[in-house]
Amino acid sequence: MADWVLDASAVLAVVLTEPGGDMVRPVMADSLLSAVNLAEVTTRLLDLGFPSAKIDSRLERLRFTVVPFDEGLALSAGLLRVQTRHLGLSLGDRACLALARREGLPVLTGDRAWAKLDVGVEVVLIR
Repeated sequence: MADWVLDASAVLAVVLTEPGGDMVRPVMADSLLSAVNLAEVTTRLLDLGFPSAKIDSRLERLRFTVVPFDEGLALSAGLLRVQTRHLGLSLGDRACLALARREGLPVLTGDRAWAKLDVGVEVVLIR
């Protein structure tokens, strides 16, 4: 049973040893990550020069559970656009929030703008 949903920024904080990573690392094994956010993390690591052959094994060691982005989550993420447009949230952001809302779990994020959200999800800032 999971206790948290992770935003891409939370995973990156651990991988890149950024502020807030120390808050995320202990709960990784009890956390969910949307497949959309996994794509975001992978893209960012590639952009930073991480070798593609090592990204998968590096992320696998973190032991979070990846949740497929199914039809229900896609619809929910799309509908969140109305409530999040003013903050400029991306599809990845909304995929994370849709998963957290569906599972009834709080989300860990490094994105301070999320603290202003009122979408039925508890947002916990890691920095």
